[in-house]
Formats: sequence, C-alpha cells, structure tokens
Amino acid sequence: MFKRSYYVAFGLVALLALLALNLPDRTAHKVKLAVNALYLPMFGLAGSFQGLLEQVSVLVLPRRTLQREVDTLQRENDELRLRLAQFEEAWRENQRLREALQWQERIPWRVKAAKVLGQDPSNWWRTIHIDLGSRDGMRPNLNVLTADGLVGRVSEVGFTRSRVLLVGDPGCRVAAQVRETREKGSVMPSASSLDRLVVELSYLPGTAACRPGHTVITSGDGGIFTNGIPIGTITEVQTNEFGLYLEARVRLAANLNRLDEVWVLIP
Repeated sequence: MFKRSYYVAFGLVALLALLALNLPDRTAHKVKLAVNALYLPMFGLAGSFQGLLEQVSVLVLPRRTLQREVDTLQRENDELRLRLAQFEEAWRENQRLREALQWQERIPWRVKAAKVLGQDPSNWWRTIHIDLGSRDGMRPNLNVLTADGLVGRVSEVGFTRSRVLLVGDPGCRVAAQVRETREKGSVMPSASSLDRLVVELSYLPGTAACRPGHTVITSGDGGIFTNGIPIGTITEVQTNEFGLYLEARVRLAANLNRLDEVWVLIP
C-alpha cells in the first residue's frame, strides 16, 4: 500500500514537471511568480528568526565573557589617558624650551642648558643636582639661573652631574644691589619668614631709598656672581634691631620649588 502511494506521488511529480516544461513562456512566467509569492514570506520569516537567534545569543553571553570585554576596554581607556598625559607634558616641555631659547637669544651671556635631576633629600629646597659635570665644562661657582632670575651657584662637580646651592642657602650669599637706587647689600636666608621663596637683603645703608616694588639684581662684587642677574622684588623694608642699617625682604624671581630646566652661565 505504501509503495503504491509512493509510485503515484512520484508519477504526479513527474507529470507536473513535464507540464511545466511544455507550458508556454507567458504561462510559465506566471507560474514562477505564483511560486515566489508562496515562498517569499517563508524566507522572510526564516531571516527574522535568524536575527532573533543572534540577539538572544548576545543576551545570554556568560558573565565572565562580558567582564573580560569590560576589562579590556578599561585597559585601553587607561592607556589612551596615559598617552594623552605624556603628550601634554611633552608639549609643555617643548613650550618651556622654546621660550628659553628665545630668552637665550636676548641675554648678553653665554649659557648652557641643564636638566634638574633631583633635589637633595637632606635639605631639599636649598640644593639641586643637574645633568652637567666636568665633562661638560662645569666647575665650582658657575652661576645657575632661569629665564626668571638667579637660581644659585655650582658647589660640587662630578664627571656627569653637579650640585647647585640655591639662593637662600647659608652657603650661597649673593652680593646684590637695588636696580632703581643702586644701593648695595647682601642676600642671605630670611630668619623671619618660613616662605622658601623669600630671602633678606641685608646691610643696606640706613639712608637707603629703596622701597617695595623695587628690583634686586646681582652687583658683581665678590667675583662669583655676574653683574645684572635678576634676583627678586622687594616686598618690605625695615630697620634692623640695632638701627645701624636697613633690611629688605625680597621675593625671589625664580620659583625654586618648580625647577625642571636651568641654565649655567659660562664665562
């Protein structure tokens, strides 16, 4: 019985195939359109079902996989932020060097650039180390400055690095004068101020006419510091306790707390 039905069905299919092959072109075209109209919705339904399966597969991803992807994105974000910070620092350093080179062209001295390697931990704000040594022509007492003003003097020289005493250190007294009045004194550490950027200009004449706002520069006396290097600005003038001379409080022009590059003055 089953075989007979199979043969009948096979015969019907063969008959329909022969009829389709012998149909006129116009009629065959209509038959194709009818078949397409019948199966196209089924194909669209299959495509929608496939898209739904893909969405479901995304939603049911293991938590471990999702966490791994999040960690990867976080690392990439941290790396990009680090690169941005490095680029910004390089840009700021480039700007500082550009300004320093322009300043170097304007000054009457010959100077050599040096990078600050660090500050002495035992007395960190009065001493720094730079990356120039005897191989670079360094020797004691060379003046060290920035575009803003005097930093200090070279005190010790090694082969590849040197130590610099900063203005305000007891071992770095500076012969100075007031630019506006030409009155001379000596710059030394301030005994009355805890501000690291404040020093005292002592031994001014009792009749000195200097006042707050005047500029203090090196005088050239003593043979260590070159004449005319800016030191700072007077903020206060007072008579010393014995009344023999005046003392002026001076705020340094160079920010000794933020030294990245300095210049060594070459005689």
